This record gives sequence, structure tokens and C-alpha cells, in this order.
Amino acid sequence: MPMVLLECDKDIPERQKHIYLKAPNEDTREFLPIANAATIPGTLSERGCAFCGAKLVIGGVLKDTIQMIHGPLGCAYDTWHTKRYPTDNGHFNMKYVWSTDMKESHVVFGGEKRLEKSMHEAFDEMPDIKRMIVYTTCPTALIGDDIKAVAKKVMKDRPDVDVFTVECPGFSGVSQSKGHHVLNIGWINEKVETMEKEITSEYTMNFIGDFNIQGDTQLLQTYWDRLGIQVVAHFTGNGTYDDLRCMHQAQLNVVNCARSSGYIANELKKRYGIPRLDIDSWGFNYMAEGIRKICAFFGIEEKGEALIAEEYAKWKPKLDWYKERLQGKKMAIWTGGPRLWHWTKSVEDDLGVQVVAMSSKFGHEEDFEKVIARGKEGTYYIDDGNELEFFEIIDLVKPDVIFTGPRVGELVKKLHIPYVNGHGYHNGPYMGFEGFVNLARDMYNAVHNPLRHLAAVDIRDKSQTTPIIVRGAA
Repeated sequence: MPMVLLECDKDIPERQKHIYLKAPNEDTREFLPIANAATIPGTLSERGCAFCGAKLVIGGVLKDTIQMIHGPLGCAYDTWHTKRYPTDNGHFNMKYVWSTDMKESHVVFGGEKRLEKSMHEAFDEMPDIKRMIVYTTCPTALIGDDIKAVAKKVMKDRPDVDVFTVECPGFSGVSQSKGHHVLNIGWINEKVETMEKEITSEYTMNFIGDFNIQGDTQLLQTYWDRLGIQVVAHFTGNGTYDDLRCMHQAQLNVVNCARSSGYIANELKKRYGIPRLDIDSWGFNYMAEGIRKICAFFGIEEKGEALIAEEYAKWKPKLDWYKERLQGKKMAIWTGGPRLWHWTKSVEDDLGVQVVAMSSKFGHEEDFEKVIARGKEGTYYIDDGNELEFFEIIDLVKPDVIFTGPRVGELVKKLHIPYVNGHGYHNGPYMGFEGFVNLARDMYNAVHNPLRHLAAVDIRDKSQTTPIIVRGAA
């Protein structure tokens, strides 16, 4: 019985096709959960919308670009500052939010004039910023505002600026995954090969699908610098608008998040013949394997081995300290998509932690194929999970820690189960060798946090005793 109908789903039995329990001696390819499909009426989805996928995940990360949201104010605010994408220019992208603030009258009479006015105002207020992305939203798509025409008019009036438009209203796909695809394809169609940059190394690559969450990109950049590899463009962590216009100049595309950004890597290979190399950058074993793959491509294997040896000598003892104290703990991963298969084997191999349940908001069936292949028997895999399902799964698998976002995280905290922010991190970066030690530290602190146990004590009940918590010295 590999597909599972939970007790809470009895009134929506269609959910059975979305939940899988890995059992022994089965061809798991026959039992993949249905994914990337419309949310079933009656279930309360945790998904983001297509616009969110384009703006929050990819475009909004750029460090030198005005992000103009053509729609009601809420669409702008709710996709701003909810993840931590630091940049080396003072975090410009995290300080400001831009919106045309559409009201009822604009919806009735059209919003193009308001958009044009807002674009000029933004450039006037920030004269040093010459790049902008304009996003349509549900209401402005429904009334048919032509944002491309407005962008062309503004660029004609201001020859020193460049504007990219993303026509991806929230309703245009079943989840944020649609927004990833629209931005990827739009960018390569309109902007790649519109600029050339100076090439300073004989080894060049694009690093694709990493968004510098709490400094991931900046940490990995120290590796590429030590290896003498020039990163032509970061798509899009700590990246710039103009660097992304030069992606055709790289010799290699290295892909980290395949679900959000694999599309542009595929197109770069098809149109420019640039090979695609997928790596995992969370975990010691995976990071070392990724560095070896990249160095093998450029024929600099000795440099790669030297870097790995230095990093292991510096960080492995610290990782082992946490591994000794986390061994045997049970973990649930309820995040977006690819981190399920990035993390499940790395926490098992590097920390001795068992992953017992995984849920994806926007993963496709090939993502589940990968994660189920890496996961263990007895693990639950859920597509587009809802809160009631999460609570029932918790009772079934009893995890010691849950990696998820703040919305579900706040709920599980009320059950006195520790959670680590798997989206924006607690104290990252989490990528690379140093980063995975940070992840282990946050997991250790969450599991052994004495406040969690104390919060479970009802002080009105005199029969309860305060638990005594023993922690290992850090």
C-alpha cells in the first residue's frame, strides 16, 4: 500500500495520490506522488503563486535592480523582505519595495499611465540605479495592461536605463514553479547576449540557482576565487542585472537549484553549446563531489583536492562534534522542492540524522523520483501538503526537528517540536563546508533548546515538574 490516505483526508480521497510511503521491494517509479498539479479543492495549500516564484525567488534577489510591482500594494509587500538575500553593496534589494499601488479606479480605467509615472518616479528617486524589472500581477493582467509597451516608452525617454518585463500573474500556474519558468525563458529570449564583459580567467562559469540566502553565494565565491575560476554571472544571488546579460560568455553552467533555474541552463546549452553540470552544495560529501566535478571539467583537479583538504582540516572536527550529538535524531523536511533531495542524504551521511518525512510545495515528479531514490524505507513523501496532514504525519513519525518555513514552523512550535527555518535559515549560510557546520549547529541548538521543554510545562498544574535539560558543552 505505497500511496497513503491519511485519516484527515477521508473527505478528499484524491489526496491519496499525493502521499507516498516508501516500502521495501517496490519499484518506486510506479508510485511517484502526483506533483505540479492544481491544488485539490478542500485542501489548504501552503504554496506560493506564480508571480511569487518569479519575483520573490529569482528577480528580487538582484542587488542593483528596481523591482516594480504593477498591482495592489500587498503583492509588493508580501514578496519583499521575507527571505534574507544579503548583498555586498549594502543590501539594496532588501531595503526598498516598489509598487504602482493599483486602486479600484485604475483597474476600471487602466493602469498603464500609472505604471509609466511610477517607473519615472522610481528612477528619479534613485538616480544611481539604471536597471528595473517590471512584474504584472493578477489584476493588471486581467485588465490587459501592456507593460512591455510602457517599458519601451520609458527606455526611449531614458536612453541610459534598461528594463525587463515579467508577465506572470499569480493565477498563471499551479504554484510558484510557473514563475521560475517564465522568468528563465523571458530572460534568455530578451537579455542574454545584449552585453559583453571583460574575461579575466581562462576558466569561466555561470553559477545558476543559488540565491545567496544569508551569504551562501558569497561563501561559495571564496572557493571559486581560490580555484581561479571567474564566475561570469550568478543567477541570481548577489548578482547584477548586467552580469546576467553576459551569461553566453561562460564555458560552463553549474546548476545548484535545478527546479528554479534549470530552464535557463538548458537553453544556454541549446543556444550557445555551454555544458550543464548539476551539483549539490549542502553537505561535506556533496560539496567535495561538486568541487571535484567542476575542477575535472577545467583540468585543475590538484587545486580542487588542495581546497577540499584545507576545508576538511578546518571544519570536519567541528562537524563531527555535532554529529556525535545528533546521531539517530529524526528530521522532517517541509520546504519548496529541491532541498528535499539536496538534504536527505547529506544529513544522513554527514550527521547521522534520519529523514522520516518530506513535503514539497512546488516540486515536480522528477524531483520526487530523485528524493525517493535517495531516501530510506519508511519515509513519507508528500506533495502540496496541508496543515492537517502535517499534524497527522508528526504523530506517525515523531520527528525530533522539522526544517520548514516560518508559517508551518510557528505551528509546530506550539506542539513543542523544534523547527529550523529551511527557507531563509536561522543563522546561515548553510552551503559549503562552513555552512553545513552552521546547519548542524542550528539543528543541535533547536533539538536541545531548554525553552522548548519549559514551554510545555503548565505552571498552573502543580503535579507537573520542570524538566531537567542536559546539554553538551559547545
